[in-house]
Amino acid sequence: MEWLEASTENCPVQRTLDVVGEKWTLLILRDAMNGVTRFDDFHRHIGLSEAVLSDRLRKLTAAGVLRTVPYREPGSRPRNEYRLTRKGWDLWPVLMALSQWGEAHTLESEDPVLDVRHTGCGAPLRVVVECSTEHSALTPREVTARPGPGARLRS
Repeated sequence: MEWLEASTENCPVQRTLDVVGEKWTLLILRDAMNGVTRFDDFHRHIGLSEAVLSDRLRKLTAAGVLRTVPYREPGSRPRNEYRLTRKGWDLWPVLMALSQWGEAHTLESEDPVLDVRHTGCGAPLRVVVECSTEHSALTPREVTARPGPGARLRS
């Protein structure tokens, strides 16, 4: 089967975009990965409407990307914090790759907005693609892509 003969209905990129493929969702994930957990803090920092924020948080929670943890400040009603699950943290390399691309192609001569470094040695991070035998920093020319066993014929 060739790629153009394969259905895109079960494509992992498409399924991922069904969960996180919206601007506000990615910004919520960015903030969650940087320690934001409370509705009011997301709302204030990102600047989206409460209705949109509620909808995105509900969808991310339903998808298992975030989980709710109840908290209560003295004199206030109980509320929920939103914390990343393992599934949510697995999106960290995606956000790092988007950030790396943005720094290279959209900031012009500005310095990075978020300085992310390896705690152990202090070096800046870079996202690379490697094979399972650890040949790292592969380029698209060094990779072969073809429909896998889960591919279905296009109808």
